[in-house]
Amino acid sequence: MPDLLLELRSEEIPARMQRKAAEDLKKLVTDALVERGLTYEGARAHATPRRLALQVLGLPARQPDIDEERKGPRVGAPDAAIQGFLKSAGLDSIADAEIVSDAKKGEFYVARIRREGRETPDVLAEIVPAVVRAFPWPKSMRWGAASREPGSLRWVRPLQSILCTFGPETETPDVVPFEIDGLASSDITYGHRFLSEGPILTRRFDDYVDALERARVVLDLDERKRRIEADANTLAFAQGFEVVPDEGLLEEVAGLVEWPVVLIGSFDAAYLEVPPEVIRATIRANQKCFVLTNGSTGKLANKFILTANIEARDGGAAIVAGNERVVRARLSDARFFWETDQKSLPEFAGSDVKPLDQRLERLRSLGIVFHEKLGTQAARIGRITALAERIAPLVGADAAHAARAATLAKADLVTEMVGEFPELQGLMGRYYALAQGEDASVAAAVEEHYKPQGPSDTVPSGPVSVALALADKLDTLAGFWAIDEKPTGSKDPFALRRAALGVIRLVLENGHRLRLSELIGAALDALPVAADKPAITADLLSFFADRLTVYLRDKGARHDLIAAVYALGGQDDLALIVRRVEALGRFLDTQDGANLLAGYRRAVNILRIEEKKDGRTFGEGADVALILDRGEPQEKVLVEALRVAREAAREAVAREDFESAMRALAALRPAVDAFFEAVTVNAEDAELRANRLRLLDALRVATLTVADFGVISG
Repeated sequence: MPDLLLELRSEEIPARMQRKAAEDLKKLVTDALVERGLTYEGARAHATPRRLALQVLGLPARQPDIDEERKGPRVGAPDAAIQGFLKSAGLDSIADAEIVSDAKKGEFYVARIRREGRETPDVLAEIVPAVVRAFPWPKSMRWGAASREPGSLRWVRPLQSILCTFGPETETPDVVPFEIDGLASSDITYGHRFLSEGPILTRRFDDYVDALERARVVLDLDERKRRIEADANTLAFAQGFEVVPDEGLLEEVAGLVEWPVVLIGSFDAAYLEVPPEVIRATIRANQKCFVLTNGSTGKLANKFILTANIEARDGGAAIVAGNERVVRARLSDARFFWETDQKSLPEFAGSDVKPLDQRLERLRSLGIVFHEKLGTQAARIGRITALAERIAPLVGADAAHAARAATLAKADLVTEMVGEFPELQGLMGRYYALAQGEDASVAAAVEEHYKPQGPSDTVPSGPVSVALALADKLDTLAGFWAIDEKPTGSKDPFALRRAALGVIRLVLENGHRLRLSELIGAALDALPVAADKPAITADLLSFFADRLTVYLRDKGARHDLIAAVYALGGQDDLALIVRRVEALGRFLDTQDGANLLAGYRRAVNILRIEEKKDGRTFGEGADVALILDRGEPQEKVLVEALRVAREAAREAVAREDFESAMRALAALRPAVDAFFEAVTVNAEDAELRANRLRLLDALRVATLTVADFGVISG
């Protein structure tokens, strides 16, 4: 069957956009094909800095013919209905329709329409221009004289050529003819900007890939990554070094070159006095280079790996020298910042105030605003310090160390190093804290209080770090909730979802027991804005419930079980919630649990129907004396079983033994089964009927000891 080959060649596409753009191209084109009845055997998309390419395998040569039957109005219907039917069916006269008889509906018109399929190239000539014009680039541009015209083409960078061919593997494919803003499709492409010359006639995909390879273009992004990684490791190993793995940088570098050539450079070993993270950040951010470690010591080496996009005549010597000059200048700046940050500020000359504390004073004097409604960073430090002191004993941390760490946590924001490399905030604070003799736990907390910053980030485990990280995140959440800057839809400009997930992970993965409502209340009390404390606390706890649901669902927990526990109300101990959910899940996986749930649902369904019928509820509790006097034996057994189970479950929950609470409820199963088998709930005696409905309500109330069974699905 025929294949499609499409290439959209342009000026340089930003590396961060390439992989998604290739996937978008594949999805948009293949979805449009399937929508038009053109199924295919497979598709693969590729991206380089200067092109997006797509191959679609096994397409039919034309669309299938479609026979459609459209039912019309009854025979004798008003003329307006007849005319509407003719128009929608594309018929010229009602005589072109068939009359069909139905025993129930009588005679009515039916149009039998045959739509002949079109040739696939004709369909492609419509699909590709539409996809190109509507392509979802994060950022795009217009160019040239045509950019002044309304509706002119937008692309990530100026589009230079379009290759589009269609045909079977055994024959020369044809060009799919179309034009987009003056660019006509063809079977011509071009190779590397500097290492190849002239147009390349393209036939099939395999020929296309081979021709590009000869023209110094590696089409596949993952292949470029593999070559860069392999060549870098080989080059480093030959000189006794190891490449520090960096998947993000590898992805970016592979998106910057079409023909990767790996080279090695060096810098003065004196710069190794600067913290290794600073050297790595400098070389990575500015030159997109990989750093190396000494193979025997594991310490950072004064070498780096760079990736060129050309094969230079001098073997890359000039390229290496140019990169070394830039790296040397950047490391010189970094060393200057590093040394400056450890010296006293001019206004503290002769003072025994420590350098990092001096930066803290500068932060205060500058009046740097955290948020216009939430005050300055200095004021926020005060709030975090008080909250960290409060949390410290709850997580086993020294309160004085937690307060000291909170005081210094933001001081590095006004250091020279963080000013140049914002991504090093926290890390540089740790270095400077250690340099001025702070306790190791304080220094670690200064670095780690931003963590975790995502689902894959590590969670601090040191008690002081945990206390400070919780205080920082809870202050952020309480503050933005108080000024009504909550996340909406997909928008979360202040990363509040991440902050809430961070709190959840800090608590659960360290096994801490905290009452979130109390800590949220303390954070709200310290804010410089008036807030409806009960309403905000309740809303924020609901937000935590949503985030916890996502977190547990990713770990395999059922969202309905989480909802069943939260429905009890007052649930703000994350560790306890998780234990309840886990115990409930195990209970419902047993036969007793499944049967009790079935009995509960039967009881609730009867209650719902009868309460609606009577216009009242039956929640006042069963009359035990009436049951003992006039009730059925099974009724008497159930009321006693409910009393015993409810008391046992409450006692077990009070001591947080949820497994025992579930077992106590499971003991209800025989009594519930026997009751439904032998007792008529809707008895003719109105008094007995009402009391039996109250007994069913007592069963519902008993299960609320551990969870709200009413929100459990399945």
